[in-house]
Amino acid sequence: MKLNDKVAVVTGGANGIGRALCQRFAAEGARGVAVADLDGERAAALAQQIGGIAVTTDVSREGDIVKLVARATEAYGAIDLFCSNAGIGTPGGDDEPNDVWQRIWEVNVMAHIYAARAVIPGMLARGEGYIVATASAAGLLAQIGSAPYSVTKHAAVAFAEWLSITHGDAGIKVSCLCPQGVNTDLLRRSAGGPGEFLRANALEPEAVAEAVVKAIDEERFLILPHPEVEEYFRRKATDYDRWLRGMRRLQASFKAG
Repeated sequence: MKLNDKVAVVTGGANGIGRALCQRFAAEGARGVAVADLDGERAAALAQQIGGIAVTTDVSREGDIVKLVARATEAYGAIDLFCSNAGIGTPGGDDEPNDVWQRIWEVNVMAHIYAARAVIPGMLARGEGYIVATASAAGLLAQIGSAPYSVTKHAAVAFAEWLSITHGDAGIKVSCLCPQGVNTDLLRRSAGGPGEFLRANALEPEAVAEAVVKAIDEERFLILPHPEVEEYFRRKATDYDRWLRGMRRLQASFKAG
C-alpha cells in the first residue's frame, strides 16, 4: 500500500516510534494523520507540526478507541491505516501483583483487540484496509527479566497473526512490528543487564519508521528492523531446547555482570 493520500491513525503517536511514524506518514503524503496519545499536549504539538489532528486517548479504554476512530473518520473520512502502536513495559516475574499484570494486559493486548473491533467492520465493508500492530522481538523470542512484557507481546503477535489469517482474503492487510531495542523512553528507563544489552544495538525511531513504510509498501506481515531477530527466531524454531539453554546462559551473564 502506498501512503500517499491515505488516512492513518497512530496510537502512542506523540513519542518514540509512534512519533516517528506520524512524521514519516505525513512526509509520505498521507492525506490525514491522527496522533493519538495519552499525552494530549505532546500529541497536539506534533499534530500542529505535521498538519494532522490530535486525539487524547487511553488505549486501555475501549470507549476511547471508539471515539478516536469516530474523530478521525469525521475529520478525514475512512481510515486506511490503523497503527496500534501504544505499549508499556514492566520488569518482574509471576510474582508481580495482579494489578500490574492487568494494566500491561490492557495496554499491550486488549488495545489491539479494541482497535480491530473499531476499524475492521468498515474495512471489510470497503474490501480494503491496513492494520499495523506494534509488538516486539520479545513477542517472538522472550524478554529476560520481564514475564509480563514477554507474555503480552507474544499475545500481540498471536492476535495480529489471527487477524491476517481471518481477514487477509477479504482485503485486510496486517503487519506486525517486532523490533529489539529502540532509542525511546521505554528503553531508556529499562535497568540492569537486559536493558544494557538492548541499548547497545538500539535503533533510532526514524529507522524503525523507515522499516514500517517499506513493509507496508510490500504488504509484508513481519517487520524486523533488527535483521538479527530473524536468525534468532529461526534458531528457536529449529531447536527449541538449545535456544532455551542459550537464553539461560544469556540470563546468567546478566546476573554475573
